[in-house]
Amino acid sequence: MKKSLNASIKIFKQSKLMIAFTTVVIAGMLVTSCSNDNNPTGGNGDIDIPIQTTSQAMVNLNSAGNYVILAGSEISNIPTSAITGNIGISPASASFITGFSMVYTAGDAQSTSAQVTGNLYASDYAAPTPAILTTAQGDLTTAYNNAAGRTSTDIVLISGNIGGLTLTPGLYKSSGSLEISSGDVTFDAKGNANAVFIIQIASTLNTTSGRKVILAGGAKAANIFWQVGTSATLGTTSVFKGTIMADQSISLGTGASIEGRLLARIAAVTIEGNTIVTPAS
Repeated sequence: MKKSLNASIKIFKQSKLMIAFTTVVIAGMLVTSCSNDNNPTGGNGDIDIPIQTTSQAMVNLNSAGNYVILAGSEISNIPTSAITGNIGISPASASFITGFSMVYTAGDAQSTSAQVTGNLYASDYAAPTPAILTTAQGDLTTAYNNAAGRTSTDIVLISGNIGGLTLTPGLYKSSGSLEISSGDVTFDAKGNANAVFIIQIASTLNTTSGRKVILAGGAKAANIFWQVGTSATLGTTSVFKGTIMADQSISLGTGASIEGRLLARIAAVTIEGNTIVTPAS
């Protein structure tokens, strides 16, 4: 009887040890999971960002939204690109729009190009174009600052490579550069077609060749806003969604496509055999 009792006690102690060990392992897994949620680095394809409780309002582009490409200093193109939407440049003049074989008649307020389903506008075209473009650039600055200044009680901090992440509606912030370089990134609206996504990036935004931004759960490219502190570069054949508002420049590699807008406050927009489409609202 005593021998049996001792054996039972031994088994009980082993069981307690095993339970304690399992608890530590699970706790470690939970800590790792929470760490990934708060500061996800991406690349593993299985991180789904928790739904944020604070919904973000649309970023109002005002008249800047009338352009699929808007730049300050230059718009250069290596043909042949296919662009749906208007193109504007200000304060630089029409001579800084290259590669479009533009058709322009002196005294007109706009020009055309076989590569553009829409019109091209420059600061030295006839009135009222110069004033309209000045207003558009001012509206872009206002929208850029609005996106950069957004706050939230449950903002999600992101950094480095976000490839592999699934982003749910809300506000995201990177204190440095951001890239999509290992895996694609998905925006999941969770069935809400009005869901807004805002990504604040202090420095650069880069995608590597062939990487994609994927829409899911009713997400719309028109409701995704990338506020880029310096410049954005999309790699060759990459597929991108959303409006890029860059303080400086935006460059697209050969064959890259975007449903969205390329809006550069100060510097250039450079494209090369790209497909660019204004997002459906």
